[in-house]
Amino acid sequence: MSASRARRARGFTLTELAVVFAIVALLLAAGLYTLSAQTDVRNFEETRRRLELARELVLAFALVNGRLPCPATASGAEAITTPPNCDASYGGFLPAQAIGFQIVDGNGFAIDAWGNRIRYAVSSTTPTCTPAASAAPHFTNAANLRTNGITCQPNDLVVCASATGITATACGTATPVSNQTTLVALLFSTGKNGVSGSAGIDEAANVNGDRVFVWHTPTPAGATNGEFDDQMTWITVGELYSKLVAAGLLP
Repeated sequence: MSASRARRARGFTLTELAVVFAIVALLLAAGLYTLSAQTDVRNFEETRRRLELARELVLAFALVNGRLPCPATASGAEAITTPPNCDASYGGFLPAQAIGFQIVDGNGFAIDAWGNRIRYAVSSTTPTCTPAASAAPHFTNAANLRTNGITCQPNDLVVCASATGITATACGTATPVSNQTTLVALLFSTGKNGVSGSAGIDEAANVNGDRVFVWHTPTPAGATNGEFDDQMTWITVGELYSKLVAAGLLP
């Protein structure tokens, strides 16, 4: 083989290798992207499963104790410094120790599939009752719950479709997802992007410690109110009362 033909052969081989390397790099990138997307889907579904499990455990706690548990703050236990009042009704975490939730971090807090602590809020203001006389807290105190009876309705927790237009106590001009006479407890995950609330104003509304929360389908970072990947579930007053009545804990 002549020298010129040999050089052409070597050049062609190097070109082929460059093309092969480029194809392999593209395949690896695509594979990694697909793997990441699959992992996110699995984590989303696993978090949904954990939230539903936590919801059932909260209801089971109510059936055993005749009341809803208080949120946790410093550990996985209920935070009740001055009984019967919860230390943090709206800005706390799921009380994993109290309800028997076993997927926890090193401090005993219940966690989602991304390792973020699961949040929990419970109705705590004086309820709206017929007759009007009532003792508070209603839903987290067994004696008050029995005394006040099942005519009492919650009047604090509310879920809105957007943080635009909300106040610290109501949906304001935002569209309500629930009303303030429906929810007695609310559980949620802050999703893959965590608890900072910096992803957008809708997520920030869920971690600011007040009684107003936001939920809607996930949105990307470029959305009007920013990225939103929180997952949420709740317990209604009708469901709680029906279970307590069926268990003979309420008339």
